[in-house]
Amino acid sequence: MECDIDFYKHFVWLKKVNLRTLGNNESYQERLSRLEGDKESLVLQVSVLTDQVEAQGEKIRDLENSLEEHQHKLNSTEEMLQQELLSRTALETQKLDLMDEVSFLKLKLVGMEERQNHTVERQHNAEGLLQELRLLKNKVNELEDEKSQCEQKLKATKAEISSLQQLLQCKNAEIENLQTQLLSRAPVSVDSSERGTHPILIRRTQSGGLQGDDLEPTEFKRGGFRATAGPRLARTPESARATRDMTVPFSKWTTEQVCGWLEDCGLGHYVNLTRQWVVSGQTLLLATPQQFEKEMGIKHPLHRKKLQLALRSFTSKAMEKSSELDHIWVTRWLDDIGLPQYKDQFHESRVDGKMLQYLTVNDLLFLKVTSQLHHLSIKCAIHVLHVNKFNPHCLRRRPGDENKTSPSEVVQWSNHRVMEWLRSVDLAEYAPNLRGSGVHGGLIILEPRFSSETLAMLLNIPPQKTLLRRHLATNFNNLVGLQAQQEKREYANTSGHTPLTTTAKVRPKKLGFTNFSHLRKRRPDDSADYICPVEAEASPVLNGTPHHTQAGFRGLSPMTDRNSERVDHVGPRS
Repeated sequence: MECDIDFYKHFVWLKKVNLRTLGNNESYQERLSRLEGDKESLVLQVSVLTDQVEAQGEKIRDLENSLEEHQHKLNSTEEMLQQELLSRTALETQKLDLMDEVSFLKLKLVGMEERQNHTVERQHNAEGLLQELRLLKNKVNELEDEKSQCEQKLKATKAEISSLQQLLQCKNAEIENLQTQLLSRAPVSVDSSERGTHPILIRRTQSGGLQGDDLEPTEFKRGGFRATAGPRLARTPESARATRDMTVPFSKWTTEQVCGWLEDCGLGHYVNLTRQWVVSGQTLLLATPQQFEKEMGIKHPLHRKKLQLALRSFTSKAMEKSSELDHIWVTRWLDDIGLPQYKDQFHESRVDGKMLQYLTVNDLLFLKVTSQLHHLSIKCAIHVLHVNKFNPHCLRRRPGDENKTSPSEVVQWSNHRVMEWLRSVDLAEYAPNLRGSGVHGGLIILEPRFSSETLAMLLNIPPQKTLLRRHLATNFNNLVGLQAQQEKREYANTSGHTPLTTTAKVRPKKLGFTNFSHLRKRRPDDSADYICPVEAEASPVLNGTPHHTQAGFRGLSPMTDRNSERVDHVGPRS
């Protein structure tokens, strides 16, 4: 383009020059010279232009080379792009495969979580079994300790038996000497036979005792040889004649009679110190709790209370039916009312029927019964015993006709009988939750704060299962009857009512300085101190209102009506 423009300018310049020469009338030679000069200049310009054309050609060749290079690069990039596309498709297929693997792993993770939940449940069950195993081991250790103690006692008694046998041999030798002396005096024995007498013939038995031909057979009486006497095969000659005669006042009982009576009461481990201190029964009747603790070594407060109640029965003329129930029966009674977890504490404290009748709130706290619901359960169960005059078979364990139940029958239901009722109303899966809860018929009927909501909490029925709770409430109302429903409803509507919960605890009442004067004035047999007063049997009330025969089972709630000034003793306490 630049070459064309320069040539055009040169041509125009030549034309102007020609016109200018023509105009001036120049000669031909001048024009020729000029043309030759112009030719030379044109040749120069053509050479310059050829150089430029060659330079432009070189540039074109360079551009073609660069174009080829770029074409090669484009081809290589296209090949790389195709490879990238192939790799991307491979990656997408791998991604799909990985997604499949992730979904499979998620399913596997869900399965593993379910297995983990099962393993956690098994672990909890194993922990429970381990706890039971530990408890059993502790019990085995306790039994081994008792065994060692019994072996020590056995050794002591064997040594005592050997000493008694030696003494018996000495006595036998003396008796043989007396027999020889009697035989040598024949006339005297004849005269004695004429007077109605005969020589005394005494022989030793295999058990180490004495047996005389003139001794009349006597009937079995409490206080003699007992099946639970352990290794004591024989007592001393003095104890052999110590069979207790109930016509003899307790104040005139001998030391051995008192010791045998203590063993019958379950307090046999205090016999050794008692034998050293007690002269007669009058010693115990005049003793104070401080003397029981100091002289007899009775450190356990409930053992002292048991001894005081047993001694009171000798001074009172009326015979109480509760004294016929021993501490073994009380452990079975705890099973019936649904509180078997306290059997060890009650058995260790030797709680019998007499102590149940005079049990206080502080006594229960000493027995490690801290749950408010369990206090109410024991209180209502004792009230049922009061109404039934401490009949040992008053609680019903076996199911009867579910369609013909009345509150007077339900109040005598045991914990197992309540669980059978739950199975009959299609709640069998929740029935095992009542074990150890303390729920029995007496608590359901007598306690005004015990409602269907309380039973649902004890059964662990979730609150969101409203239909199931409504079904339980309907059957609960049919079970307790209209009168109990009305009383529970009225009690719930009273001011200051606090609903019964499963986690509430009972704490001992702290006494201020102003209460000590009342403690001095309070009588030892004040029934206001007891968890279930004896007067409740004679005048049953509910919230201060007397009721009819069917409502004779109703009682006051010991948590709401308990006097704040009550103390937990019967008689003076140390």
